[in-house]
Amino acid sequence: MAEAHQAVAFQFTVTPEGLDFHLSREAVKQLYLAGISSWKKRLVRAKNSFLTGVYPASPSSWMVVVMATAGSFYCQVDPSLGMIARIRHCLPESRLLSYQSRTMVSAALFSTGVWLSAVLLFRQALKLLLSYHGWMFEPHGKMSRSTRIWVALMKVLSVRKPLLYSFQTSLPKLPVPPVEATITRYLESVRPLMDDDKYSKMEALAKEFKEKTAPRLQKYLILKSWWTTNYVSDWWEQYIYLCSRSPLMVNSNYYAMDFLYVTPSHVQAARAGNVVHAMLLYRRKLDRGEIPPVMALGIVPMCSYQSERMFNTTRVPGKEKDALLHLVDSKHLAVYHRGRFYKVWLYYGGQLLRPRDLQLQFQRILDDPSPPQPGEERLAALTAGERVPWAEARARFFSHGKNKVSLDAIERAAFFLTLDEEEHGYSPGREGCMDAYAKSLLHGQCYDRWFDKSFTLVVYKNGKVGANAEHSWADAPIIGHLWEFTLATDKFQLGYTEGGHCLGEPDTLLAPPQRLQWDIPQECRAAIESSYRLAKALADDVDFCCFQFSDFGKGLIKKCRTSPDAFIQISLQLAHFRDKGCFCLTYEASMTRLFREGRTETVRSCTAESTAFVRSMADARQTRAERQRLFKLAADKHQHMYRMAMTGAGIDRHLFCLYVVSRYLGVQSPFLAQVLSEPWRLSTSQTPQQQLKLCDLSKFPDHVSTGGGFGPVSTPGQQGGGDVRGVADDGYGVSYIIAGENLITFHVSSKFSSSETDSKRFGRNIRQAMLDIAELFDKPAEKAGK
Repeated sequence: MAEAHQAVAFQFTVTPEGLDFHLSREAVKQLYLAGISSWKKRLVRAKNSFLTGVYPASPSSWMVVVMATAGSFYCQVDPSLGMIARIRHCLPESRLLSYQSRTMVSAALFSTGVWLSAVLLFRQALKLLLSYHGWMFEPHGKMSRSTRIWVALMKVLSVRKPLLYSFQTSLPKLPVPPVEATITRYLESVRPLMDDDKYSKMEALAKEFKEKTAPRLQKYLILKSWWTTNYVSDWWEQYIYLCSRSPLMVNSNYYAMDFLYVTPSHVQAARAGNVVHAMLLYRRKLDRGEIPPVMALGIVPMCSYQSERMFNTTRVPGKEKDALLHLVDSKHLAVYHRGRFYKVWLYYGGQLLRPRDLQLQFQRILDDPSPPQPGEERLAALTAGERVPWAEARARFFSHGKNKVSLDAIERAAFFLTLDEEEHGYSPGREGCMDAYAKSLLHGQCYDRWFDKSFTLVVYKNGKVGANAEHSWADAPIIGHLWEFTLATDKFQLGYTEGGHCLGEPDTLLAPPQRLQWDIPQECRAAIESSYRLAKALADDVDFCCFQFSDFGKGLIKKCRTSPDAFIQISLQLAHFRDKGCFCLTYEASMTRLFREGRTETVRSCTAESTAFVRSMADARQTRAERQRLFKLAADKHQHMYRMAMTGAGIDRHLFCLYVVSRYLGVQSPFLAQVLSEPWRLSTSQTPQQQLKLCDLSKFPDHVSTGGGFGPVSTPGQQGGGDVRGVADDGYGVSYIIAGENLITFHVSSKFSSSETDSKRFGRNIRQAMLDIAELFDKPAEKAGK
């Protein structure tokens, strides 16, 4: 009862004698502290926005310029060549400003103008330097003179420690490749997948497109590239993600896993308390721009714009297309446990709740014996089903009354937390434990994750954690950056007591979590049940195999003088050929974050060089030396294509945008229609490790990351949305992470409904392909992991 009274600053009662006021000092104090905290946050944001705006300069450099100008005047030297005198002449005369004072003000104004001009000059110089990508194509261990000069200039201009968005306006725009170059690369990519007749027909279509249709489409696309920040990203988000009407669960959302071998605490509420607090610390750094940008080579910044919508973001369903709702701030968390929804405040007195206080709140939820309200338990199944029924149900049943209030509490939360009743994680000797863990994070029970939220944090009964992330607002490396920080902060900074509880003492006077109230009529329950049945069928069809390859890792691969990614991609081609007896169109996700607002590009990993190597492995007549030569050619080709994709010279995003322009103009293109209808039967992605300093694996070898994965989806609806990362019904999805020197974790997905695929069989083929290629280089695949 005391907590309820503190929630209101004052109450009044009308009596015959007049108004009777009751003032709560504690409530007024909390309001005051919250206001102070809010203004502090605004001031920090304003300060960091200013520092970002003038980067690579700093306020101290302005003082240097002003002092130098003033010193030169003292020495009777005019560095302005008369400009200061002209400024002084324009200043109004006043008794408050003497002649000397007006001179000093004029000198300060001149110095500020010089300083701002220098800032603009430096930023333009930085943009020109960041447009140079020759460093990426140079042989490993070698550096040309021009690249050495470029590195030196970059270090000079980046001498000041950057904030998260310091480089944003200095990043170059994504260039529009020439149509002829894109078509040439496309035809080269499909040649090993087509017989002579099919290839001749495709060549004819490409020639007709290049000569007749493409020039007009390309002009519009170049025009778009001039007046937009990125000619791809807005259309990619809109048409590939937000226009898709199929379920997000399995088809688009992806997941991230906990440490493989370590669980910092087996107390569910405690682990939730530390992890949530760590995420909120990350959010605070993100709001202030204090997270260092991701840098290649330590000097080349990656675009950070995707991080802006990491928190306080929800995908709102629409009948024709969805929309992203992003709030500047959110002070509460939405929690699901055993069919009930809760709202948990994250601040008290303007300060973040400590981990021990969060543990108390989550334990209160776990101890709550109340049952779910009618229709509440499976409510989130609406977010797991198709988008149109969810949009209709939302408009009809959740647009007013208590349902709207409760839905707002979920959609406007910082993120969504599920306190899961199951236990998951790696358990030596227990077959299929990682497969079940992956499936749980990917789809759960189909109603215990809010798939529309930017991400859902899942904390299991045994203390294991994971996350399910929505894809439209950002790509996997963005959530991966948060996840690395969260796990490292939880384990190495926040810590636990010997009993597994969060450190410190809880504040037992905190108001308990608030149960969200619903009034769900029978018609809405029918819609929920319909979405649940569809989602359940989709989830039950997912065939998952998550396994650790510990025979060797990147340490041995590098001794083969190739990149680990190229080694694994060629191994996947060999495994797929052995699995199905043929080659297929292969998708590997690459990033274009060297450019402003860049997202991804496709690397078509099935090349003429890789297929030649794979065929040599199936030909007993081939010598080891010949296979080594073909492997080297395939690896070099893959690395070159990856670099081309990263530097804006990919294939698929350019063709996708040309297709969008053709649809706007009402132009029919048989070539583009054919290109964008081709199914990806092998979809792959590497999970990068971006913050290796957070966890030194040489000191803590058991703290390896398991990465994450995604589900298999139907052939993407290129004409009406859909995730192009997806595979066909008879294909595989493969995600992998290279953790440390001696471990690679694979996440393989397919569909039970396909008679042509088997995730465990493909996993065995991947393992054997890795070993067979390693044997070519006379490097014994010695057991080096757990």
